[in-house]
Amino acid sequence: MLRDFIIGLGYVVRGLRLIGQPGLRRYVILPLSINIAVFTAAIYWLVRTLDAAMQRYIPQWLSWLEWLLWPLLAVGFAVAVFYTFSLIANLIAAPFTGLLAERVEQRLGGRPPSAEASLWGNLRSALLAVRVQAAALLYMLIWSIPLLLLGFVPALGIVLAPLWLVLSAWMLALGYLATPTGNHDFDFRRNRRLAAEHRALALGLGTGITALTIVPVLNFLALPAGTAAAAALWTERLSKQTNLRRSADN
Repeated sequence: MLRDFIIGLGYVVRGLRLIGQPGLRRYVILPLSINIAVFTAAIYWLVRTLDAAMQRYIPQWLSWLEWLLWPLLAVGFAVAVFYTFSLIANLIAAPFTGLLAERVEQRLGGRPPSAEASLWGNLRSALLAVRVQAAALLYMLIWSIPLLLLGFVPALGIVLAPLWLVLSAWMLALGYLATPTGNHDFDFRRNRRLAAEHRALALGLGTGITALTIVPVLNFLALPAGTAAAAALWTERLSKQTNLRRSADN
């Protein structure tokens, strides 16, 4: 299990390398631009929200504590906010990330959907990608509710951050894997089942993408790099095991 987790984590580094390769860079421009816009909005909203919270809830005579609370609150909120905005960016950019995933799969010798597909076929794939990403976002919101409620229990506060990190890794894995699997007509339920069957690989991938989303500058690359990483993981491991299972069933 640990070995698979490390392998999944390593695919994020692979994704960063892939998006810099000639022939793939042009497919990175639109997802990168969308991600920069979304994360710029996320950073602005996070700073404004934390500053307003400090002004409202910290008494004037305790204002000297702000220098200590700022980094602590920023890290905690950043994990929740950035991975939420990452899924939103995935939703907005779904038609373009699908094309990037297809080209990565083609580059790695996989069998992507035909480049000669009809206009209706391309439109159908784009609509499916948006639907799958919307389902992933809804799934994340549902699972976030219990963790938000736990935040009101002081004794459980110490375990809240690790739980958010695990949820973040899992949700980002589902969101990013949905792009290459969606190219092959996987709906969200089927995509989630595939990730559950390879949980350690998926959590490794999601953990790496989570790290990208909270590291300044690198978070702008999270969407294209995460898409390329998920496409590489699908092409080299998950799709082959899925095909083997189908052959065994037949």
